[in-house]
Amino acid sequence: MKGEILKLLKETDGYVSGQELCRRFGVSRTAVWKVINQLKEEGYEIEAVRNRGYALKGAGDVLSEAELLSCLKTEWAGGRTVYFDATDSTNIQARRLAEAHAPHGTLVVSDRQDGGKGRRGRSWASPSGVGIWMSLILRPEIAPSSASMLTLAAALSVREGIQEETGLSPLIKWPNDLVLNGKKICGILTEMSTELMEIQYVITGIGINVNQREFPSEIRDTATSLSLEAGRCFRRSSLIAAILKAFEKDYAAFLKTGDLSLLLEEYNACLVNRGKEVCILDPSGEYRAVAEGIDESGSLLVTLPDGTRREIISGEVSVRGIYGYV
Repeated sequence: MKGEILKLLKETDGYVSGQELCRRFGVSRTAVWKVINQLKEEGYEIEAVRNRGYALKGAGDVLSEAELLSCLKTEWAGGRTVYFDATDSTNIQARRLAEAHAPHGTLVVSDRQDGGKGRRGRSWASPSGVGIWMSLILRPEIAPSSASMLTLAAALSVREGIQEETGLSPLIKWPNDLVLNGKKICGILTEMSTELMEIQYVITGIGINVNQREFPSEIRDTATSLSLEAGRCFRRSSLIAAILKAFEKDYAAFLKTGDLSLLLEEYNACLVNRGKEVCILDPSGEYRAVAEGIDESGSLLVTLPDGTRREIISGEVSVRGIYGYV
């Protein structure tokens, strides 16, 4: 009920009477009063005027289940939303929920992660109050070999959501990062569970540096935040809502063809090192090539110095810029 009351206050230009809230949600005035006080404690500025009711006057960067539900304008993404003030990892929590038969589209969000992980087991700094740490449970009817393409679709969705909410235009570093001015702002980690060669569920974890003003020394040269790049802070709940709305669209395009053909042009237009020389970090040895873009399966196409073209499949392979992160 708290999320529904908050959403109504957001959508109303003016005051909502306590009587109307009681009638609409079938609760007592005491119950309404308790919800209003809870919202005030969470950081919302709510004005109460006798004989007029309640009006939402402002809110900081509040992150809670009620706040998220009041922002979402999706058909299925976030249909069930689970929020933590702190947890080990949203991907771990999403896996537990998925194993307990949580439905497609279940969203897990935490204000802080104590065990956040990135690609290839790298740790991900996830402090409270500044970032988006979230995971989405998906149950697509696709071949397990196609699941990795969801990472690339999610990258497009994150880019679109960020652009809509902040005006910034991040670029994509294949296969799972977003960058601004050559520094990382977002990482995406997709994990999968299969049984008898069928996907049981896919978990797409997304970490975004939103309002950080500083970073640990070991990543200071390669990481940045939306706030540092824009010079102002952003509401994380609105960003999450915009990203999920974009993801529903991109996910539908992916399912329509079973590959990235409908997203290919947009993705390649956003690829940060397209047409540039990159260093391919392959377990069998490093080599240099020019990145040309991705194909319909999400493989990175590169041209070697001798003119040979090669498809690189994401996994144990990483791509770095010659003179820096990108």
